[in-house]
Amino acid sequence: MAGVTSADVARESGVSRTTVSYVLNGTPNTSISDATRRRVLETAARLGYAPSAAARTLRSGRSDLVLCVLPDWPVGPVVETMLDHLADELAGRGLSVLVHHVRGERPLTELWRTVTPRTVVGLTPFAPDEVQAMRRAGIQVVDTDAGDPDVEDPQPRIGRIQAERLVAGGRTRIGYATTSDRRVAEFADARLAGVRAACAELGLADPLVIAVDVDAASGTAAVDAWRAAGVGGVAAYNDEVAFAVLAGARIAGLAVPEDLAVIGVDDVPLAALASPPLTTVTQSIDREAEHLAARVLAALDGVEPPPHPHDAPKLVPRESA
Repeated sequence: MAGVTSADVARESGVSRTTVSYVLNGTPNTSISDATRRRVLETAARLGYAPSAAARTLRSGRSDLVLCVLPDWPVGPVVETMLDHLADELAGRGLSVLVHHVRGERPLTELWRTVTPRTVVGLTPFAPDEVQAMRRAGIQVVDTDAGDPDVEDPQPRIGRIQAERLVAGGRTRIGYATTSDRRVAEFADARLAGVRAACAELGLADPLVIAVDVDAASGTAAVDAWRAAGVGGVAAYNDEVAFAVLAGARIAGLAVPEDLAVIGVDDVPLAALASPPLTTVTQSIDREAEHLAARVLAALDGVEPPPHPHDAPKLVPRESA
């Protein structure tokens, strides 16, 4: 039933709205019988009544909602892992997570004023005036994109690890499978810069860069171009792009890694199940997710956030490279 209110629950239960409020909010020291309490709860469940976040905030003086603002990123395994961990940690505090993707021109102000969150977590930078407005409204702001000067950007290092692994396997001509999704161009370009730097330092030619969509046809076309140029190893932007390269190699009749070595990034669960199992680079996403949750909890508790774990990307060697 749409638009069910506490008045509807009270009317159906045959009690006052005050009694409904006491029951649904678990108000202590009230003389409400067990039978009445059960009747109210059963009626609320049957009608589908759910108090709004704004109403809960007005009653308790505190919101139980954490608004997590994401850039316009595709939601893949890495983002899912981070959000799952954040939701699990905050659930232990009785808090719920609402995820908002920044898309279009709608001002963020409209959203946080509507949902009245207790905390806003930004994986994308907030404008200074936006931060001030939220804080004036009593909303805690956790800007994870503010940057830590003591933490080196891991993305170029990821590219270096990929290139070094391919060269260690005897590959002297390297290809780079970038993504055509420009929403993640910042990450793809930084990893490519690492591959390029490693190739230059090792006296190799600049990597042959081809954008690969996550489908077999795109992977096949890229593999054909790389083989025609004498490429023997491919560093992929991430594991999903690497899967497309593996599919293209299979269609082209190439053996991996004998004819073409392939290495990805992220170590998603399917990487170990690929054929052959995919060599990849892990970014310690679980640890990053733990750190994000710890920063939010520190903000809630009014204490200093924990230091960044400083985990460097690590190679996960398997059969594909």
